[in-house]
Amino acid sequence: MSTSQLGLADAKREGGSAAPSVHKSEATVIVESSRPQTAKNDDATAQNTLAVDVIPDGGMAAWTTVAGAFLCQMCGFGYTGAFGVYQDYYTRVYLSNDSSSAVSWIGSLNAFIMISSGLIAGRLYDRGYFYHLLYGGSILLSFSLFMHSLAKPQQYYQIILSQGIGAGLGGGMTYIPSVAVLSQYFTKRRALAMTIVASGSSLGSIIHPIMLNNTLNNPRIGFAIAARANAGLISGLMLIACLLMRTRTGRVQTPPPLWASAKRFAKDGSYVFAVLGMSIFGIGFYFPLFYIQLDALAHGLNDTFSFYSLVILNSFSFIGRLAPGFFANRLGVHNIIVVSTFCCAVMIFAMIGLKSVASVIVIAIIYGLSAGTYIAMIAPLLASLTDDMSELGARMGIAFALYGVGSLIGTPISGALLTDRFIWWRPAVFSGIMGLAAFACLCVSIILLRRRKAKLRREVEKA
Repeated sequence: MSTSQLGLADAKREGGSAAPSVHKSEATVIVESSRPQTAKNDDATAQNTLAVDVIPDGGMAAWTTVAGAFLCQMCGFGYTGAFGVYQDYYTRVYLSNDSSSAVSWIGSLNAFIMISSGLIAGRLYDRGYFYHLLYGGSILLSFSLFMHSLAKPQQYYQIILSQGIGAGLGGGMTYIPSVAVLSQYFTKRRALAMTIVASGSSLGSIIHPIMLNNTLNNPRIGFAIAARANAGLISGLMLIACLLMRTRTGRVQTPPPLWASAKRFAKDGSYVFAVLGMSIFGIGFYFPLFYIQLDALAHGLNDTFSFYSLVILNSFSFIGRLAPGFFANRLGVHNIIVVSTFCCAVMIFAMIGLKSVASVIVIAIIYGLSAGTYIAMIAPLLASLTDDMSELGARMGIAFALYGVGSLIGTPISGALLTDRFIWWRPAVFSGIMGLAAFACLCVSIILLRRRKAKLRREVEKA
């Protein structure tokens, strides 16, 4: 419960005021007049005109919006998660004149722009530009992917412009709004709704690799038709998403300047360490996703099995993203994300021993489950660290922007450490260490959050 809500509860209890006491998990308080800078002045707080906006926590509009957001994730991060297929195909065939590190810049740039553009998209969402972001991002994503299908062999700049920059920006414009809008519909079921939406990217990371592996490597189809067919699929799904998603309230509060918000967020220790952990983990997170298929092929494993190694990983990532929503409220979002981060780090180290079919399957299953759980819990984690939901877009935007920096530099560093001789232990050790460092930061975040809650409870009891 925020400080301003505590002040309202005290006013009602002590003075019998008609001002309602609103619990964060039941309703949100919309301030009609100017928002007070502090809740210490009870008189100033009481003078604000308040309206209670009860969040339905379900309903037809809520679940159709969840379905639309699911499709956005399927076409955005689901496409990014399938870049391992392109990493293998570009390195061996289409961009064979470029190093694996140079090729990985395409995927990492796509992930970076998709994630970091949330810094702007989150602010625009807070200002009420949800539909502008959704429609504009969908059009840009579709256009960029069709342009990607026109790229010629060994033309690195054409692919990085269309797939790396254009598709990344289009997907990024829809990502934060599609997640943040769920807070308008859900409170108690928020973690469940967000994990269902997050599982969309895993389903996309299953469908896209199967489609691309069976078209890119088919000499009768080739790159242009394969990429065009994939672009058509994504365009159709994004059209359906645009028809399904709706905001629940048209009332918008103008958020404070970004720099002022960032300085205020920087005083929240649990938020700072959570974002730091996310940023560090982004450096190592994409190494298995981008390189497991190439790793399997480089170790002489069956071509068909190697092509489906990424599908196996993403299939269990789908389960990992969906399952936590059913018990997140009981086990705790923070506990789940810490355990999943540690498991991811261990599995990244385990890639040093990837040499057989059995080792690929074990790593793909455990890493997929852990990585899926981690991704599913990011949005609920940030929501749980936010007292004022009008700031959720800004908090998510800043967090994902910094997380995007980690994803940008991670896989190119791994590619440089890998070298053309494919020395696999080097990037595995580097990425694993990043995972353990992120685990430590998230542990500190939990400790600080629990201390803050304990302090708040003591203050409430004294009052």
